[in-house]
Amino acid sequence: MGKDYYKILDLSRSASQDEIKRAFRALAHKHHPDKPGGDEEKFKEINEAYQVLNNVERRKQYDQYGTTFDNFGGFNQQNPFSGSGNFGGQRVNINMDDLGDIFGDLFGMGSRTRTKTRTRGGDIEMNLGLTFKESIQGVEKKIEIYKNTKCETCQGSGAEPGTKIKTCSECNGEGKVRRIQNTMFGSFATNTTCPRCRGEGSQPDELCKKCKGAGILKKSVNLRINVPAGISDGETLRVSGAGEAGEKGGISGDLYLNINVEQDKRFERDGDNIITRTPLDFKIATLGGHIDVETLDGKMRVKIPAGTASSQFFRLKGYGVAGKGDLLVEVYITVPKKISKKQKKILEDWE
Repeated sequence: MGKDYYKILDLSRSASQDEIKRAFRALAHKHHPDKPGGDEEKFKEINEAYQVLNNVERRKQYDQYGTTFDNFGGFNQQNPFSGSGNFGGQRVNINMDDLGDIFGDLFGMGSRTRTKTRTRGGDIEMNLGLTFKESIQGVEKKIEIYKNTKCETCQGSGAEPGTKIKTCSECNGEGKVRRIQNTMFGSFATNTTCPRCRGEGSQPDELCKKCKGAGILKKSVNLRINVPAGISDGETLRVSGAGEAGEKGGISGDLYLNINVEQDKRFERDGDNIITRTPLDFKIATLGGHIDVETLDGKMRVKIPAGTASSQFFRLKGYGVAGKGDLLVEVYITVPKKISKKQKKILEDWE
């Protein structure tokens, strides 16, 4: 009985080519013999099925002959990775690029040549505390960070000042070297970053004495951070380029500041508005008058009309978040605990 390649890949016979490729990669990762719990025979069977179904012409022939497929050729089951096989009496080449992603994961190599890139510096994350007022109006904060910085002696080049720069003798200026790796599937040639010049393609005659050729040094740095007005508690402020310096002239990472805003007993934020509560004397609430209201910039005199009720709001325009919102003043009437005989008499005669 011939093999059911669709069943091996757990696919329907109407599966698309993309579905076939995804199924193959998932199963190949799962059963690879170099992985814990891997199954070499299963892995070979999966590859055999894929090499047939992934090719449109071979798939048509397989669909036509059905389970008798193995009887007129099939694949070379002694070594499905040998680079060729027999299909219907014809020699066919196995495209090893189909396995490139899997081999790259398992052996640290890829099917594509990578271009030389400079290493970007790492990002830094830290907390930044603000007062309520600072979060509303904005502020410049001074912070100290211990991080990688560009070496001032060599300006990040890694070369001792005045020394000559020469082509790397190991990679001949390519920045990568060719390596041969022997695996259970044969020998594979791969391009890897040159260990001598770290992909630069060149080296100085003498490394910088200050940074030992790294181009970066660890030290404390003082930064001035402009915190925008209206920032909220829990927000993250990104400062571009303020993170770790990159090696050999690579761009610096970013600084991420997690904002923690202190609570203020006097104020509460509501979007762009600020809410505050202030006591109101019973007499002023009844007859009208003026009271002093707390704002972020000090006290402000506010007129109170006669007959003001408790929990009534007064709006001070432009005194909210970043000058966009308002300050909403909620008044609550206070009742005196002690009154004079005269005051008591007045209240008793009040109709």
